[in-house]
Amino acid sequence: MALFTPVGHARDLAAATLRLAAEAIAGGDTRLAAAILDQAQPESPDGAAATVSGCIGVALGLLDQWLSGHGAGAPAGLAKLTRLPAGHGTGKRAATDILTLAGKGRAFSAIDALIARQGGQHVLYGSALALAAALQAWSRHAGTPVPDLARSTIR
Repeated sequence: MALFTPVGHARDLAAATLRLAAEAIAGGDTRLAAAILDQAQPESPDGAAATVSGCIGVALGLLDQWLSGHGAGAPAGLAKLTRLPAGHGTGKRAATDILTLAGKGRAFSAIDALIARQGGQHVLYGSALALAAALQAWSRHAGTPVPDLARSTIR
């Protein structure tokens, strides 16, 4: 579980990667989002790059908080407002599972099962897609642009 719960600089790197990917997805640029997510490394011994596990863990933790109603500042009922954008082949099935689990506050605790069922890359892409979908719903509800919301909430 330590791999999926980065702290300090490692968390900052994972959060920055997720912010950029979510903004690209929300803006309709899936190629850019994929390029950003593909920069995450399986391991980063020197701590110079975001890790796949760190990105997945941060995204699922945030989604659990926001969609289960325990996230400070997240609108009530965000899970019901969140819909995946059309398209997005890689990770879409994983994103659907993630949104369902996160609405119950159980996405993070289901990491092992998600990866076993979907594969690591699909869970990485799916977690970013689900995060972008939640940000888009929150953005519509609050009237705040996605980039501004992403910068203030993905940490």
